[in-house]
Amino acid sequence: MALVGAGGWFAGSRMQSPADAAAARQPPKAGPVTVAVERRSLTASVVAQGSVEFASPQSLALAGPVGPPDSGSGGSGSTDAVVQRVTKAPVAGSEVKEGDVLMQVSGRPVLVLRGSVPMYRTLGPGTSGDDVKQLERALTRLGFNPGGATGQYGQEDAAAVSRWYKSKGFVAQEPGVADKQQLGTLEAAVTTAQQALLSARNPGDDTEGSGSGTDTGDEAGKLQLKAAQQQLDAANDALFAFRAGYGTKVPAGELVFLPDLPARLDKVAVKTGDTPSGPVGTVTSSKVVVRAVVQASDAKLLHKGMTAQVETPDGKKVKGELVALGDDVPKIDTTGGQTSQGTTIDVSDDASAPVPVQISVPSGDLAKNANGSAKVTIKVGSSDGDVLAVPIAALHTSADGQARVRVRRGGKVVDVKVEAGLSAEGQVEVTPSGDALKAGDQVVIGQ
Repeated sequence: MALVGAGGWFAGSRMQSPADAAAARQPPKAGPVTVAVERRSLTASVVAQGSVEFASPQSLALAGPVGPPDSGSGGSGSTDAVVQRVTKAPVAGSEVKEGDVLMQVSGRPVLVLRGSVPMYRTLGPGTSGDDVKQLERALTRLGFNPGGATGQYGQEDAAAVSRWYKSKGFVAQEPGVADKQQLGTLEAAVTTAQQALLSARNPGDDTEGSGSGTDTGDEAGKLQLKAAQQQLDAANDALFAFRAGYGTKVPAGELVFLPDLPARLDKVAVKTGDTPSGPVGTVTSSKVVVRAVVQASDAKLLHKGMTAQVETPDGKKVKGELVALGDDVPKIDTTGGQTSQGTTIDVSDDASAPVPVQISVPSGDLAKNANGSAKVTIKVGSSDGDVLAVPIAALHTSADGQARVRVRRGGKVVDVKVEAGLSAEGQVEVTPSGDALKAGDQVVIGQ
């Protein structure tokens, strides 16, 4: 009986009525959701996703034909058009330094020099200007001193150009067949004019005592003498003008000026056998930049010179500098690879308006990551050491405009007045009056 009674008691203790079971499943009574107050440092940052690129892309095109105008023309009187072909194409990814041969066209070199004035004409004796001056300065840097940067292409310039070409295994453009023929024609014209003048001065050897021919009083003789002198003067002027431009030249297509060297040949648009009639490729600086866009509200916190941290997907982190913002960021023309000033972007109150930024990084640090993505973090503010920090959700403003947090102490929730400071990463700095709040206190963030 004792055993039966014990078994009955045990079974009864395990049995529940439906009401008891429902009551047992009820959620606990609702209460405030709290988190602990932290003492920590806060750093406010602007974060954006960007792309790693080589800086200063620029399209390359030849300014004209290479070689002398009559090269390959098929001889005197030929009307066949000269077709120039790429005989050695540029190599993508290679570095181009000042004085290098970029490519070859019809066996002639296309050379590279540093300069801001683009090549647009043949440089040779008789030419002058800023393009001549930058050629002279470049030759001096390469060790082929033309006698100073005068901006006037003279014989010393021609000699320096010849030495430079020879150092690269080529012969500079000397006067061609047509130039030599023209020079001979002009020299012959001077000789003929001299003989005509002598004849006018001495109209005949059979006239006894005729003298110089100007004492005969013959008006016809005077006019003939004057005409002969004018013909000689004109012939001499023509010969002098031609000789001023006669000599070693740099054809328009054999030289490319780039503002920054060394440069990196990023893309190549021609191959061996092509006619170089359009862009032949794109060069960039060897420097690497990161381009990104930020919201206008964040852009207002940024300025040039700020330090940025760049992190690539493989975990590599490098320090960079904000070098361009908004309109100062070069705009890339994706159709030609050239750069220009960006279109005007209004940094307005519209938080959705994108503003471009450009970050420079130390040369070589991200070269292998070019054309990849990267995260950019720009620090815009930080707390003065460790401060009390609570989630932004814990902060509320009372009717009197005073910032407060609700703190749970024991079984009660009390309001504590605070001064709000820097906010970052979802946290906000708070400064209470006295010891009303300390690290570890539980602040309410929800119910």
